[in-house]
Amino acid sequence: MGTACANFDRSCLPSQQGALDEEELMLDVLGSTVTRRDARSYLSRFRSEKPKGRSRNERHDDVGVNLGNLYLPVHAVEQNPVFRQGPGETQTVNETLEQLHTALVKIRRPQTIDNPTLEGVCLTLVQLVRLGMSSVVVLDCGNDEQRSSLYLRRLAMEQADRIAASIDQYGGPGARCLDNALASSLEDEPFPSSVKVQSGTCISNRNLLLNPLRRGIIPVVIPTTFVRSDQRLVHIPADEAILALTREFAGVRTGLDEETDPQEIAEKFQQTQKEISLDRIILLDPLGGIPSTDEQCRSRVFINLEQDYESIRSEILSVGKSDTQSDSSGDLPTSKEPASKVFTSSFGEVGKYDRAFAPLTGVPTTGSHHLSNLALLRDCLAMLPPSSSGLVTTPENAANANRRPVDSGLAPGVGTRRQRNPLIHNLLTDKPVSSSSLPSDRAKGSISPTTFIKRGMPVSIIPDPRVHPWTPPSKSNPSISLSDPRIDLPRLIHLIEDSFSRRLDVQHYLSRIEGRIAGIIIAGEYEGGALLTWESPCHATGQWPLVPYLDKFAVLKRSQGSGGVADILFKAMVKDCLPSGVCWRSRRDNPANKWYFERARGTWKLPDSSWTMFWTTEGLQVGQKGRDWLLRDYESVCRGVVPSWADAAGKERGVD
Repeated sequence: MGTACANFDRSCLPSQQGALDEEELMLDVLGSTVTRRDARSYLSRFRSEKPKGRSRNERHDDVGVNLGNLYLPVHAVEQNPVFRQGPGETQTVNETLEQLHTALVKIRRPQTIDNPTLEGVCLTLVQLVRLGMSSVVVLDCGNDEQRSSLYLRRLAMEQADRIAASIDQYGGPGARCLDNALASSLEDEPFPSSVKVQSGTCISNRNLLLNPLRRGIIPVVIPTTFVRSDQRLVHIPADEAILALTREFAGVRTGLDEETDPQEIAEKFQQTQKEISLDRIILLDPLGGIPSTDEQCRSRVFINLEQDYESIRSEILSVGKSDTQSDSSGDLPTSKEPASKVFTSSFGEVGKYDRAFAPLTGVPTTGSHHLSNLALLRDCLAMLPPSSSGLVTTPENAANANRRPVDSGLAPGVGTRRQRNPLIHNLLTDKPVSSSSLPSDRAKGSISPTTFIKRGMPVSIIPDPRVHPWTPPSKSNPSISLSDPRIDLPRLIHLIEDSFSRRLDVQHYLSRIEGRIAGIIIAGEYEGGALLTWESPCHATGQWPLVPYLDKFAVLKRSQGSGGVADILFKAMVKDCLPSGVCWRSRRDNPANKWYFERARGTWKLPDSSWTMFWTTEGLQVGQKGRDWLLRDYESVCRGVVPSWADAAGKERGVD
């Protein structure tokens, strides 16, 4: 047993902690502040009705053989009176296995995790199983080239035993260590793909994983493969094991013969999808989530891979290279330490282990681990449905079930909310712990070393603010039109009408915004959109400045509350398009107002109207001297915009 687990007590019995599991689980669930929409989504996905089978008598009637009274109920049992409340049920045989919802959990450097933290992580995994999410744990003890494969295998086996014992102490089916789940030929077959779909590592026998999962057992996979060519066991990187498991659970078949029947391939793929759904890829890393240089050294809250992958990768590479240039020794900076500040912040320390594996690219090792995590999640999520997601956090954060945060700044007797466990919160809501579109000062209280990642959707911004900044129209800078070939007008109209549940007066709307469109933001395949205009205040004369106005903010009903579409749109609007500020209005009884209140820099319920006005302009307050003219401009615009709805109800109520 390694040093970190020398004091681990294997004699802990399930009965010692069985009573507290349910209480802690309920506290976590209740503390997640799940909305009704989130609750409905969770229950529909993880608490679906089990498939109904046929009665035992019906099943045996189909065999075509006269079995006499062999399968009929015994009369003595049948005639014995049984007192029931409600109608009796016919015993059935479940012929269709329920779909398994599964998470792959990679624990990096478990040998450095202390026992209380590891036990907290294992408790969280047990709670996930009870909430409907099975887990497969993969250990990443490192790939020190100075250590032999035998040493790394033994270290991984020791840590697997340690984790299994921690899981077992909480009762239930427990855990099972697997050192024979993977096989390898150590040969990568060529496969044209932008992501890593194919490699030499594969699953030796899928039932070694599926059978325990169906019984509620948590498999702990040791990244060891059996090489068929020379009949030996080899330690492999944990990322290779994660990719192999993802391919297997996603139904991606590699190495198929050219003569394989496509229909047979499709049927096997569909069968795999029915058996198992790989919903989460969870990376527990001492370094925490993917860092950001412009978010006060905290982890990014949410990453939309389709939009953000290349920019984040370039950012980490550029910071890393600038850091290595300032340190001629090639080691991590020791004086200024900008990279360690960016990459580790308060969530992890860079030690000798990290220094030993400096990549050839010149990026500091801490940054290379973040790049590796980002690339792994990109490759895995590319093989999975869009509903699947990734989560990167620290073991301490994954183990924080029901701990109250320690805040020395609080007055005596003042309590704090329980910290949300990011794994459980994400299971229940499919969202990050805090929103990525919140203003930075409001996100300070929820700083977390956790990054939520989705394959996401592309974001189209017309015009591109990096090439043509959004400025008021002029003779040299005319406004764009909705007849622009880059804009699909019928789909945009459908998006608006579906989101507002109102029919748009298209001609009136087009004529009203003609010549004043600031730009348009489209998320995915018109799953969401924001249309912004330049409006003139009613009292404006001469060269009075135009006001940037959010005219339409729409998300398809099927995409509302999930996928982060609204967050993606809002963040693009305030960060990329109009960072100086924008205003908009909303009916006072609009259910979306709570969401607006959280993200706006200021609000005002306009007197003698049904409107609430919002703005994102930094530092602008009602009654503020010196900038009251800007607030009057905002008010004038929000009062003056005429709705463009075709139905009488929309015009009468001023729906916008």
